Amino acid sequence: MTLIELASLFEERKSWLVTASDLGKDALHIYFGLALFMLVRLAWRWRGGWVAAWLAVLVMACGGEWLDMTAEFSNAAIQPDAAHWHDIWNTMFWPTALLLVGRWLQPVAQPRADVSGEDAERRLEQA
Repeated sequence: MTLIELASLFEERKSWLVTASDLGKDALHIYFGLALFMLVRLAWRWRGGWVAAWLAVLVMACGGEWLDMTAEFSNAAIQPDAAHWHDIWNTMFWPTALLLVGRWLQPVAQPRADVSGEDAERRLEQA
């Protein structure tokens, strides 16, 4: 499959999604960005997961726009660069917001309190 065929297939699937979901392209960019961000973040829960999820969305957004530009070039219907940057902005806005506040969303590990047998017995008597 050539790059132009891949780009045409991508455009066809995207048009089908817009029609089937009755959502605009902007909304689909937002939903796909958030969905990918959450999937990667759930799969990568250890250190660096917030950044890995954000980078995955960035790669998806830039790759999608690259395929869009390839399809436009093959159809001689090139859109202005501002339209492509708008799509990347829509896709990246909420993942970026989650990345910035992510450290406050992460639960803080509580230090484990050492409980002696005497303390446990006292608690049992109080209950």
